[in-house]
Amino acid sequence: MKTCLIVIGKTDSAYIRDGIAEYEKRLARYLPYEMKVLADVKNSKSMSENLQKEKEGKMILEQLQSTDYVVLLDERGKQYSSVDFSEYLSHKMLRGINRLVFIVGGPYGFSDAVYKQANDKISLSKMTFSHQMVRMIFVEQIYRAMTILKGGPYHHE
Repeated sequence: MKTCLIVIGKTDSAYIRDGIAEYEKRLARYLPYEMKVLADVKNSKSMSENLQKEKEGKMILEQLQSTDYVVLLDERGKQYSSVDFSEYLSHKMLRGINRLVFIVGGPYGFSDAVYKQANDKISLSKMTFSHQMVRMIFVEQIYRAMTILKGGPYHHE
C-alpha cells in the first residue's frame, strides 16, 4: 500500500524539515510513502476564508485518484492511540487499498468538495498544532504505527 500525505504550503522551519526528513527516511523501510506539498494560494490575504478553502480544495482534488482512500486530518475527526492507529493502518493494508492519502488542509480547513471526497477523518489531538508541526507529528505516528505492526523496539507501552 502506498501512503501519501498532501499538505498546503512549504515547511519554513529548518528543524521541522529535518524532523520530517528523519521520519520519512525511517518510514521508507516499511512502506512506500510520499509527501506532496501544494503551493500556497496566491493573494490569499485578499480572499475570504471560503474562497481560500475552495481554491485549496481544487488543488487537493486534482491530486486524488479515483481509487484513493482519503483521510482528512481534521479537528472533528476520530482520535486514536498510537496502537489503535497502527491497527487502523493494518486494516487498510488488509483491505487491499492501493493508495492511502492523508490530507492536511490550509489554515481554515477544507472545502465542502474535499469533505465529500473523504472516506475518514482523523484528529491528532484536542489541542491545536501549527500545520507545519502536524506534518512532522503525523509522519512520526505513521512510522511509530509501522514499528508497532512489525514488532520493533521504537514504541513502548
